[in-house]
Amino acid sequence: MTDRTNIRGRWAGAACFFANGFMIGSWAPQIPELAERFSLSETQLGLLILVFGIGGVSAMPVSGMLIGAFGTRPLLRLSAILLPTAFLAVILAPSLPLLVAMLALFGAMLGAMDVSMNANAVLVERRLGRAIMSSAHGFWSLGGFVGAGAGGLLLEANGYVFHAVTVGVAAIALAVIAWPHLLLERRPVLEDRGKMRLPRNPAIYLVGIITLFCMAPEGAVLDWAALYLREEMGASIAVASLAFTAFSGAMALMRFAGDGLRNRFGAVRMLRISGVLAVVGMIGAGLATSPAVAIFAFALTGLGIANMVPIAFSAAGNQPGISSSAGMSVATTIGYSGLLVAPSLIGYVAEHTGFQVVYLGLAGLLALVVLLAQIVAPADQILAQAAE
Repeated sequence: MTDRTNIRGRWAGAACFFANGFMIGSWAPQIPELAERFSLSETQLGLLILVFGIGGVSAMPVSGMLIGAFGTRPLLRLSAILLPTAFLAVILAPSLPLLVAMLALFGAMLGAMDVSMNANAVLVERRLGRAIMSSAHGFWSLGGFVGAGAGGLLLEANGYVFHAVTVGVAAIALAVIAWPHLLLERRPVLEDRGKMRLPRNPAIYLVGIITLFCMAPEGAVLDWAALYLREEMGASIAVASLAFTAFSGAMALMRFAGDGLRNRFGAVRMLRISGVLAVVGMIGAGLATSPAVAIFAFALTGLGIANMVPIAFSAAGNQPGISSSAGMSVATTIGYSGLLVAPSLIGYVAEHTGFQVVYLGLAGLLALVVLLAQIVAPADQILAQAAE
């Protein structure tokens, strides 16, 4: 396998991360339009989003089994085409029952693509002998930024159908361009092909818990930071929106720098440094006395959290004695299961205690990640596996 082929595979994988983030970003401005079109209450909309999440989490372990049997490339190719197709089906659904079914399919394709593109990124790391996972997730963040920003303008100017068709076609075109260059495992078929068994190595479940502890704070900032500034600090809507903007901007920048830092310091040390930054940022957000301080604290949190999930995913895909597909499916399932439950749980706690307690509690979860950082040591084995 030539270096040129591996580099092309690396950029093809990055294109898939961008496309996946682009579709999630494009979905965001469609949500209020969908709620208005079907006259959905907040409770009904929450249940629909829950269907979307359940579809994604349910598909992840199945995706691991399929990747173990056939390799990452076939599933990544298929899901990269079916994800924007399912998105179109959701937006064009003429009835509520069909909308529910298409949302479940949309979530399932998102889950399948998430597992396969992360497992493929592990393969690229092994072939290149260096970290690329953080920058891959950086392209995901960039795709989400483009999808949400351009999508809102496009939808407002031309309507929801034109927006859905345009972004769907764009995502499919990007996937087709990436198709020929995606890497494929040299030994994709496992001895236990067709059997769906949970890994016996307990370390992979600890990696999954670390993934959960890293993803829950990310979801808490995404879903609740603006409301925190608005309701508890009296910030205007424009100022309150800067909380997630600062968080996501800092995260995207650090993810593109993360691979170089990880190659220099190693995964374990990088996770510890990142975790400490995230803990300090989250404590700062919880104790903030003004919107400006909170926004700065959320930016610091974004710098810290940025590379924690990519490192955890890399560790999951490099666990000894476990295929990358099995490790990745466990980590993503546990991590995203937390994101499915966390928003409603955080809302319930915040209603009774306030968001300050929530963010201080999440700082505690991130502190546990710092203490458990040695668990991600397998992510440092990519140099030894480069000749695979």
